[in-house]
Amino acid sequence: MKTKIQACIIDDEQDGRDYISLLLENEFPEIENIHQAASVEDAYIYLSKNSPDILFLDVQLKDGTAFDLLSKFREVDSKIIFITAFENFAIQAIKNGAADYLLKPIKKMEFIIAVNKVLENIRKGKNTVSLQNNKINLPTLQGFKLTDISDIIRCEADSSYTTFYFTDKTKIIVSKTLHEFEEQLSKYSFFRIHHKHLINLSHLKEYIKGKGGQVVMADHSVLDVSVRKKNDFLHRIGYLD
Repeated sequence: MKTKIQACIIDDEQDGRDYISLLLENEFPEIENIHQAASVEDAYIYLSKNSPDILFLDVQLKDGTAFDLLSKFREVDSKIIFITAFENFAIQAIKNGAADYLLKPIKKMEFIIAVNKVLENIRKGKNTVSLQNNKINLPTLQGFKLTDISDIIRCEADSSYTTFYFTDKTKIIVSKTLHEFEEQLSKYSFFRIHHKHLINLSHLKEYIKGKGGQVVMADHSVLDVSVRKKNDFLHRIGYLD
């Protein structure tokens, strides 16, 4: 399990990357494994294989924009602090899940406040969902629900939210990405059949052949299996040798 806070700085100006790196080194020693990228292409290669906790993302890069980069991914688990010299990008940044938004030249105190806010959210996120004795503790607006993992039929992604569907026909929406739950629940009988769907194989009722195929779950939901996941899924349920 990842214990260190990881950060990635994406800025096409070396001075900008160096300044952020120096601020992190001096003010936030708990942030380690800092990676730097200078372009959309370099950042895409790195983020395709890594999921840093914090992303310091300059809006305008030499080969495109931050929004071009984010559009290449179905979801980004990192907390994003956008950095730009132009105020008119604020609304677009917020729509793209900005944890905060800093204007150049970066003011030290504003930077410290923004990073502290993100770190607090990360710590809360690591503490809000826990697995114990085959149960999962899910935060809700009213508090939390402690439920048996075996009672979860499926989980469905909706941007940075995940909806849980249970055997008692209730559902809960949690403000965390499906990717985070996939990592936690993979040790149980869960399999991600699609970028939107993580299913409990114990509640699988039927598989319908097709290009990717579909599954029918215990709650009568019919879900697509992605072509990329099809063979792994069929091997997992023992349909293929």
